[in-house]
Amino acid sequence: MIDDLKKDATARMQKCVQVFQGDLKKLRTGRAHPSLVEHLKVDYYGSDVPLSQVANIAIEDARTIVVSPWEKSMVQAIEKTIYKSDLGLTPMTAGTVIRVPLPPLTEERRRDIIKIVKQECENARVAVRNVRRDVLADLKEMQKEKLISQDEERKAAEDIQKLTDKHIADLEQVMAAKEKEILQV
Repeated sequence: MIDDLKKDATARMQKCVQVFQGDLKKLRTGRAHPSLVEHLKVDYYGSDVPLSQVANIAIEDARTIVVSPWEKSMVQAIEKTIYKSDLGLTPMTAGTVIRVPLPPLTEERRRDIIKIVKQECENARVAVRNVRRDVLADLKEMQKEKLISQDEERKAAEDIQKLTDKHIADLEQVMAAKEKEILQV
């Protein structure tokens, strides 16, 4: 019973780390990467669809993303979506190919991105701690119903705290790597 709680907590905390890593992929660093735009929603015949489902996204060089729509009619919608996104990018259309040049990051913009990274990391830490809180509440409930002893509850709580510390350290490590990547000129 306690092992099931630990496995569940581990899986949920790992999911928090994975979501944080996914969120960081959407942040712009100095070089082009398909994940910067593939999550953008494009109006495709009345429904919002991720850009990666209506076009091929490739990298031309270190500072240029190339979007090739599968249907010629989607060029306008894709261009409009990229322009309206909060990424600050200006797409350039040449026939059916959309090129998205990435302007070099200014020092101020780099600092803003790092603030966003730190905020996202804090949100992920809170999510991990919420998992810990839920599991500890379940343990207290089990002990209250006499399903486990007080010693078992205390030992399990210590194990959950170790899991929490490990996953928060993982988050810190991911954040430090992203900061280093952002500050790289």
